[in-house]
Amino acid sequence: MNLDLNIFDVENNLEQVGEGKILISEPFATDDYFHRSIVLLTEHNEKDSFGFILNKPIDIQPNDILIDFPKSEFNVSIGGPVNQDSVYYIHTLGDKIPNSINICKNVFWGGDFDVLRQLVKQGLVMKNELRFFIGYSGWESEQLNEELSKKYWIVSEISAVKIMNVKKDYWKNILDSLGEKYKIWANSPKDPNMN
Repeated sequence: MNLDLNIFDVENNLEQVGEGKILISEPFATDDYFHRSIVLLTEHNEKDSFGFILNKPIDIQPNDILIDFPKSEFNVSIGGPVNQDSVYYIHTLGDKIPNSINICKNVFWGGDFDVLRQLVKQGLVMKNELRFFIGYSGWESEQLNEELSKKYWIVSEISAVKIMNVKKDYWKNILDSLGEKYKIWANSPKDPNMN
C-alpha cells in the first residue's frame, strides 16, 4: 500500500485565482475569522483582493442592521475582519439590480440598494437569491499570493447554488467534493493535538 505523505501539499496555480473562485482554508488555520472558512473572491487584481467568508453565519436578520429594510429571513454572515461597520451583499438577480457586478455565472455583487430594497418589499426576492455580509476579507497587493505559496488556501471553483445555499458542515462538504486527497483534510480534527 502506497501512502500519499503530501496530503497537505497544495498545488495552486496562481493563474486560477480570480473573481468567482473560492479560497478554502487549510484545516489547522488558527485565525478566528479564517478557521475552516471558505471565501468567495469578488475582486482580484494586481493591487488587491476582496471577498466574503461564505460559512460564518450569524443569527440576525437584515432588518436588524439595515435602516428601512423590510422584515425578512435572508442569510447574514460575517464577511471578514475588514470594515465591519458596513454591510455588503451578493445575489442572483442579475440585471434586476442596476450597477451590480457579475463575479461568476449567475452570481452578482452589490448594485442599486434602493432597487433591491423595493424588490424585497414587493416579495420578489427568494431567500436563496440574496445573501448579506458584515465586513469583508481583503488582501493587499502580493499578500494573497504569499498566503497561497505558504499553502494556507486551496483555490477552487464553485457553483452559484453552493454559494447561495450554505448548509451545515459546509467547509467539510466542499472539501469532500474535491476528491480523495482532501477527504483527510475534511475529516481532520479541529485541534491536531486531539488526534
